[in-house]
Amino acid sequence: MGVVEKIKEIEEEMARTQKNKATEYHLGLLKAKLARYRAQLLEPTSKSGPAGVGFDVQKAGDARVALIGFPSVGKSTLLSKMTHTQSEVAAYEFTTLTAIPGVIEYQGARIQLLDLPGIVEGASQGRGRGRQVVSTAKTADLIVMMLRLLEIELDTVGIRLNKRKPDIVFKKRTTGGFTSTVKLTQTDEKTIRTILAGYKLHNCDVMIREDITTDDFIDVLIGTRKYIPCLYVYNKIDAISLEQMDKLARSPNTVVISCELVGVLSLAVDISLDYLVERMWAELSLVKVYTKKRGVQPDLSDPVCLRKGATIEDVCNGVHRSLAANFRYGLVCPHAQKVGLLHQVQDEDVVSIFTK
Repeated sequence: MGVVEKIKEIEEEMARTQKNKATEYHLGLLKAKLARYRAQLLEPTSKSGPAGVGFDVQKAGDARVALIGFPSVGKSTLLSKMTHTQSEVAAYEFTTLTAIPGVIEYQGARIQLLDLPGIVEGASQGRGRGRQVVSTAKTADLIVMMLRLLEIELDTVGIRLNKRKPDIVFKKRTTGGFTSTVKLTQTDEKTIRTILAGYKLHNCDVMIREDITTDDFIDVLIGTRKYIPCLYVYNKIDAISLEQMDKLARSPNTVVISCELVGVLSLAVDISLDYLVERMWAELSLVKVYTKKRGVQPDLSDPVCLRKGATIEDVCNGVHRSLAANFRYGLVCPHAQKVGLLHQVQDEDVVSIFTK
């Protein structure tokens, strides 16, 4: 029996099993097996070649955004309008056969936008070029999904959309124990210990600091999950009613646009695309830091763009990799605060780096 058949068998057993307190332990074991088989499905094999290898597109700019969706939902048109990059557009499926990169310049930052080939249901099991698409999506800082219908495919391959990593500390030890600082209402210690045994982990430290589910624990245990923010974009909204459009626009993490409007309505297209870029910027959580040499005004047109929570060390690496090794101290304006490498920078900070 192949891996795909084993996955299907476990999924069918889980669907048959009624969820209650008595079956919670059994379901936890099934979920652990399912996660292990799904991980095997993405591993390269000697027969099939690099199954989980993405498209060979070099990561460029300050952040990467991946466009994902079914074929012919408007990804290529969106890329062309937002980046002025030509991606083939046609009214038949699978027009885009490889990843097409473009660049958005916004507030001094360069955001790489990737138009990935359309994927279909079953992509996580290899249908079409699904594995390549989702493997490339794992390298993105933000996913823009055209229509909200492919979440299950990304979830299957370990991409968690609009979620944060559970607060669990897990370390392998020669001895170990289990500690939970909160009451667990969605799983229990017995289930967690059995899952650990299933992965042949008999000695380790586990500290749980929030009320987690069995799925949350398996995600941390496997360690390859990607927690990526996602915006759901609905294109061609001119084909639906105002009531439907208003309902969609009020949904969380959602933007409604239309790339096809022309004539007097083309201004509305520009406004909606500008709003989409603003939302993308907010979801990426980038901060702009300006560098200043002694006796010279900072260049406000050329910021160092970093992720929220970045430190002075990240600023040094963003300017030149040798700065951190020779670092003495930094000054953060306007208060001339003397800081070290671990100091977190804020948006619009002006930083001077002094070396040995």
